[in-house]
Amino acid sequence: MSFSDPSYNIEQFNLQSGMKVADFGAGSGFYALAAAKAVGDKGKVYAIDVQKDLLDKLKSEASHKGFHNVEVLWGDVARLGGTKLRDQSVDAVIIANLLFQIEEKQELVNETRRVLKPKGRVMLVDWSESYGGIGPIQGHVVNRRAGRDLFEPSGFVFERDIRAGSHHWGVVLRKS
Repeated sequence: MSFSDPSYNIEQFNLQSGMKVADFGAGSGFYALAAAKAVGDKGKVYAIDVQKDLLDKLKSEASHKGFHNVEVLWGDVARLGGTKLRDQSVDAVIIANLLFQIEEKQELVNETRRVLKPKGRVMLVDWSESYGGIGPIQGHVVNRRAGRDLFEPSGFVFERDIRAGSHHWGVVLRKS
């Protein structure tokens, strides 16, 4: 596996039917759609992004593929309350290929903690290094250790690593 495969990563995240999941920085929606399949018709996926054009495309794609359990939300995941989700309203949060783009990383952590139910889980996936032309520039790379170090002091407990591809790392953390 050369690049990160959202379907494979979601499989490793062990989402269950009926779960409520937030995809922070949903972008093109690859993770949101894979999560929608995993949680089924009784579940719900909130695809959240600041780019309205991407959300419009994702909404159309979800509808085209028959995923009526995806709700697109325009919001800022790096601001407390920015997702517009209720406190403790989701079972899981996906943060994929986003850490390197976010300046207010602690706000992202705080918002993740706010929306997750007790014992809720977060899956972090990001670039393992800069590859000149693909992925983030060197100074923006957030490695696995730094990703964990962002979340663990804020009440998250390391659960396990996932195999996220040869150019990515992935971890699952649980809200304590």
